[in-house]
Amino acid sequence: MDGLRWLLLLFGLLVIAGVYFYSRREKSSPEPEPVSSARVEPTLGADDSPGLPGPDEAAADAPAAAVSDGQEAPATVEKMPQKIVTLRLVGRDGGSFRGDELVLSLRGIGMRHGKFGIFHRYDGSNEDDTIFSAASLVEPGSFDLTNIKEQELPGISLFLILPGPMEAAEAFDMMMAAARAVAQALDGELLDESGSTLSIQRERYMREEVIQFEHSIKVA
Repeated sequence: MDGLRWLLLLFGLLVIAGVYFYSRREKSSPEPEPVSSARVEPTLGADDSPGLPGPDEAAADAPAAAVSDGQEAPATVEKMPQKIVTLRLVGRDGGSFRGDELVLSLRGIGMRHGKFGIFHRYDGSNEDDTIFSAASLVEPGSFDLTNIKEQELPGISLFLILPGPMEAAEAFDMMMAAARAVAQALDGELLDESGSTLSIQRERYMREEVIQFEHSIKVA
């Protein structure tokens, strides 16, 4: 009887010791961190921190002053106003000009075939200094010199773009002299920009407009 009592007592001690050591081990184990319900998605860049804007987004959000390193942006260059003076040279009574004769007449007054396939009168040899130009009245306005002999043209448009490489009144007078020379050589008729016969009064008025335009640019 005594042996059974001691056996039960020993077994009880072992159970108590097991519970004690198990409880100590549970207390020493670290508790897992709670998982946040809002998951943060990483960005595409491997070196970027999750949730932070990429370099393109940051640059887009940066103010213009910061991007330019504190320097002010240059002011927009204001475009200089222009004026276009136009004349027409047409065949009389609805007639037309032979293409080769018209081209020879244009070359005879010092015009050369050039940019856009039309004729230009240059100030010297510099093709960037165009005084006035001549385009065909047949669309698109260019001259096809490869078969010019077979062409019949109703006329040409002479135009002057201001400001140009010389004084406006001088350029206008030069264009008028060239237009009269071609009109006389081909027995053509000069018209203004509206298609009306170019009278002396209308020519004087156009010249005054040219002078006033140049004056307005100089005082601006």
